[in-house]
Amino acid sequence: MALEDEKIVAADSPQSAEEGLTIRKGSVDDLDTLNVLGYRPELTRNRSMFTLLFQSLAIAAIPYGEGGPLISAIFGGGQLSIFVGWIVILVLNECIALSLGELASRFPTSAGPYYWAFQIAKTHKEFVSFLTGWVWLVGNWTITLSVNFGFASLIGATVSMYHADWTPKAWQLLLIFYAICLITLVICMFCNRWLPMVDTICAGWTAISILIILICLSVKADAGRHSASYALGHYDKSLSGWGGFTFFIGLLPAAYTFSAIGMISAMAEECDHPATKVPTAISLCVPVGGFAGLFFVLPICFTLPPLADVSAAPGGQALPYIFNIVMGSPGGGLGLTFLVLMITMFCSISITVAASRCTWAFARDDAIPLSRLWSKVDTRLGVPAWAIVLTTVVQMLLGLINLGSSSAFVAFVSVGVMALAISYAVPIAISLYYWRADVKSALWNCGPIIGPIVNIIALLWIAFECVLFSMPTVLPVTEVSMNYASVVLVGFMAMAGVWYVVYARKAYKGPPESDGLKA
Repeated sequence: MALEDEKIVAADSPQSAEEGLTIRKGSVDDLDTLNVLGYRPELTRNRSMFTLLFQSLAIAAIPYGEGGPLISAIFGGGQLSIFVGWIVILVLNECIALSLGELASRFPTSAGPYYWAFQIAKTHKEFVSFLTGWVWLVGNWTITLSVNFGFASLIGATVSMYHADWTPKAWQLLLIFYAICLITLVICMFCNRWLPMVDTICAGWTAISILIILICLSVKADAGRHSASYALGHYDKSLSGWGGFTFFIGLLPAAYTFSAIGMISAMAEECDHPATKVPTAISLCVPVGGFAGLFFVLPICFTLPPLADVSAAPGGQALPYIFNIVMGSPGGGLGLTFLVLMITMFCSISITVAASRCTWAFARDDAIPLSRLWSKVDTRLGVPAWAIVLTTVVQMLLGLINLGSSSAFVAFVSVGVMALAISYAVPIAISLYYWRADVKSALWNCGPIIGPIVNIIALLWIAFECVLFSMPTVLPVTEVSMNYASVVLVGFMAMAGVWYVVYARKAYKGPPESDGLKA
């Protein structure tokens, strides 16, 4: 849209045309940026590099991201997997972050990976873009679902601290989950102007919470303290049944924590100068969050109760059980768990916002059914309201599966990680195949030496990560412990394939052609 047209659009808002140009729609440079990429500005640019970083850290939600699925690290060997696994994952996921940062700098749009794949691919552009977009969309939906349902499970486990004989039934867990989804929907819909502040508050809350947990666990240590050699190197292979492979099972919590680092790319149209700010935020999330996370995992490693006891924690939620035992009372455990619950609430809001922007962007390019509806932006609220609704409804429908099979639902956690990882891998692989011709000229890039190295490491790790998240945590495998993630992911892609054959094969033209932004 021409600049004069943008002034007219802005004049219709409560702000003046000048304010609309500089605040609501962004600076002249930002308008030109989106014009180059083929889109017109529709979202409010109310985010800075720091609030983008804080949002990415809120999505990672260190105490919840590591603590929610911590039971996997218990089966994965205990302290060695928790501590060393955390460091290993930081290195591997930073390679993914740097690789994504280059692409986000070259093509700074909310469309993200499917847009990048379309612009870089030389052949079969529409099909590659459509496939990547659907994997990206499924990943956004299911990873958000995993956070919200994990939040519900954490609440149930918290109640169990006071009522050890009570375990929430499937329908009770579902109602808690629905309440979380609806509360998040209202906040994301009507509080957009305050959400950058919410992300900033989340960063401060997380830092203070980690410090409080560090001090309380270290001082109280009611279950005893371990020596440094035991706390950092104890490794028990007997719980999982995987033998020497047990250590890799223990990587799952840390990998889950940083699985959604690329989702912040969907916020590119809500900040000024996204070609530098978005990749900077993506690249800083892992080292900043990883450093803070060390002060969370270390006190756990030093005060961890016997692994066999933790493995039997109510609801499969190890963290509330650990807090309860280490603090020596339900009250102490509740106090620390409350800090994590608040972090999870922040995470639910931030990740829902990012997932809704992904949904809106994909609908904007006519790639999903009823695209015209989902791509509407409410000018009063400044958000893609119907995309937020769709993101929430999809989660609530998928949550019904837990009524029939809890093991099938657990698969959605793995599907979220796998789908996001695959959507990252496609544009990274295409870029590497063409000798990084596009990202070489990005405003933000890793250079001709480091760039290919991090790309290769990222692709190798993603390939192994997809295998890892397809495997059951415990052997021997039963109907309950079986991991159905690969089956669920194939099912989602089969539905996308049907939609492609029925409609998109002829109607979907891909995002607008663009050369992207160059240095």
